[in-house]
Amino acid sequence: MKDMFDISGRVAVVTGGSRGIGRMIAEEFVHRGVRTYITSRKAEVCDQTAAVLSEFGECISIPMDLSTSQGITEFVADISKREDKIDILVNNAGAAWGAKFDEFPEVGWDKVMNINLKSVFFLTQQLAPLLRAAATDEQPAKVVNIASIDGIFVTDMETYSYVASKAGLIHLTRRLAKRLAPEHIHVNAIAPGAFASDMNTFARDKPDMVRSMVPSGRLGRPEDMAGTAVYMCSRAGDYLVGITLAVDGGVAYAR
Repeated sequence: MKDMFDISGRVAVVTGGSRGIGRMIAEEFVHRGVRTYITSRKAEVCDQTAAVLSEFGECISIPMDLSTSQGITEFVADISKREDKIDILVNNAGAAWGAKFDEFPEVGWDKVMNINLKSVFFLTQQLAPLLRAAATDEQPAKVVNIASIDGIFVTDMETYSYVASKAGLIHLTRRLAKRLAPEHIHVNAIAPGAFASDMNTFARDKPDMVRSMVPSGRLGRPEDMAGTAVYMCSRAGDYLVGITLAVDGGVAYAR
């Protein structure tokens, strides 16, 4: 019987794949025989991560700033020279900004919205031809958007543009899913909770405090995120369309 979680031989793009949640997913893909392209704004870090992961399989670094239209266009052009199809797109690249309500700056709104929401739409739009080339009824192409539980429940942290962008991404996921499902491109989202990373410095720097707020009593582990992405992108997840799965130890729905 074929392993329903087998994703070997596929081609994936993971944005923001050099560190944090993106790296967790990219590393698992590489181990499972997926030719994985990672991108991030910081070229040196992206190249270093690809070099490490290449010890276990195929991992290619294409550093790019996807918060700009030019960056998206250049990235898509580069990928299109290398591949004639893409099976998996993980839109993970993101940014956050915290400031008190009365002091929240416009730059903190625009930067976060551009990378967390706008770039997801336009990168998916421009990579759609390659996703269509891979998509079949028997093996749909997959788009996985990395949202956040902060887009599901109301956090106490004053991260106004971040929570708005992630709530918007969850609904954008549903709208893209409705549009692309007839073409056998299945769009879903993952809403991570407390995973220690450079993005979630609260979980990284104050793990004991964060654990006390998580029903399962622990922070997220790399395998939690990687396993969820594999599930969504494999045969096991072929009937998922437009969902957002909270991977958070119960914070959003069980606290």
